[in-house]
Amino acid sequence: MSKLRDHKQGDFSREEVTLANRNSGIALEMLRYDVTPVGMHYLLTHFDYPYLEAESWKLEIGGLIDKAVELSLDDLRALPQVSQTVTLECAGNGRANIDNRYQSMPWQHEAVSTAKWTGVRLSDVLQGVAIDATAIELAFYGADHGEDAHGEHDYGRSLSVAHAMQPEVMLVYEMNDLPLLPQHGAPVRMIVPGWYGMASVKWLTRIEAIDQPFDGPQQVGTYIYRDKPEDPGTFVQEIRVKSLMIPPGFPDFYSRRRFAEAGQIELMGRAWSGNGVGIASVEVGIDGTWREATLTAPECRYAWTRWHCSWDATPGEHVLQCRARDANGQVQPLEPRWDVQGFGNNGVQTVRVTVR
Repeated sequence: MSKLRDHKQGDFSREEVTLANRNSGIALEMLRYDVTPVGMHYLLTHFDYPYLEAESWKLEIGGLIDKAVELSLDDLRALPQVSQTVTLECAGNGRANIDNRYQSMPWQHEAVSTAKWTGVRLSDVLQGVAIDATAIELAFYGADHGEDAHGEHDYGRSLSVAHAMQPEVMLVYEMNDLPLLPQHGAPVRMIVPGWYGMASVKWLTRIEAIDQPFDGPQQVGTYIYRDKPEDPGTFVQEIRVKSLMIPPGFPDFYSRRRFAEAGQIELMGRAWSGNGVGIASVEVGIDGTWREATLTAPECRYAWTRWHCSWDATPGEHVLQCRARDANGQVQPLEPRWDVQGFGNNGVQTVRVTVR
C-alpha cells in the first residue's frame, strides 16, 4: 500500500512531474471557446486507462433492488437522448499555487473545461428498477483499478438516491458530438453537473443501491476538506465560484511570462460556480484597481460564463487579476485558502505582463 504523502514547498518532486506528464490540462488560451475542443479538455486519471470495448460493455445494476439488471450500450441508446453543456473542474485545481502543498497532481489553473455531453438521464435508466425503500445512496464503480494510501480498490463514488434522480445527472456516451474517447471514460461515464469532477465516474461498469453511506476510499479517504490532518473535515462536493483570464499578449517559451504592446487590449476569460448557480459579476484588477467586466450569459446553467473587459495598456510592468461573484453572493478570495490535500482552491489568478 502506498503511503500518505508529505507536504512540500518549492520544486516539484519526481512523482508530481510524472503525474503532470500523465494528466493534461487546458491551455488557458482555449478559454476563448464556449465548448473546449475534445483534445484540449483536461484529464485526471487516478490509475491506468481501462480497455473496454463498446460492443461487449455491460452496466450492472444491483444491491437493494427487486432484481439485478444488466444493460448494454444499445440498451442505453434506446432511451431518450439528451445533451447538456457542462463545465467540469478537478477538485485539486490550483493545488500547486498553495504554499506547503500536498504532493499530488500539481495543477496550477488548467484543470477546468467545458464540453457538450450526450447520453441519457440516469433517472431514465433507473425508471424500471425497483429500488428498495431502505436504500439511501447509489454507489457508482468504474473499471479503473489501483492502489493508493487507502488500499487497493476500483474507483467508486456515490450520490444520494434523491440526487441521482435529478434530471441533470447523466450517463453519457458522446462528447462534443463525437463518440466518447478512451481517456474520457469510454464507452460510458457519469456526468454530475455542478460538482467537482471526482463525482463524474469514468468507465462506468456497476451501480449498487445501498442502505448506508458509501465508504469507498475515493469517498471517505480523500476528497475531504481538512484544515488539519486529524480533522474529520467535510466532503468535497459543489464547485466553488471561480474565474480565469486568458493571459494577454504573448509568452516567453520557458517562463511563460507575458509581453504585450501598449494600447487597447481586450481582456477576456470565463467564470463559473457550482450547482448551476449563475455568475453575478466579474471584476478585473489592474495593478490593484478593480473594474467590472461585461458578462455573456451561457446557453446552459451548468456551463461557464464568458466575460470581457477593455484595458488601456501603458508601458511598464503590470499585475492583472480577475475575481468572480456568484448569484448566492459567494466571492473568490484574493489569497488561496489552505487545505490539507489542496482541494477547492479558488483564489484569484494573477498574471504579470510587461507592456512595451
